[in-house]
Amino acid sequence: MVTAIVLINTHHGRINEVAEALADIPEFSEVYSVGGSYDIVGILRVETNEAIADMVTSRMVNIEGIENTETMIAFKTYSRHDLEQIFSIGME
Repeated sequence: MVTAIVLINTHHGRINEVAEALADIPEFSEVYSVGGSYDIVGILRVETNEAIADMVTSRMVNIEGIENTETMIAFKTYSRHDLEQIFSIGME
């Protein structure tokens, strides 16, 4: 399982619409509206790096209101919870 953090800026007044569209995509496990330099942070969990590329360059470009994105691929998770096990349920 590959995790990516996607930082998103939206066009003015489009945060809720974009966040809801992202939340409807199964590969986004979490979507947050945030304050600061970005409007939305999405946690993307997929099987391969290629799936991240497909999501950002093919699927997200069809969501109206996204101005720009920055994608960070996670190398290692530091957590008290076994996130890999939680998010791989039903993936066999």
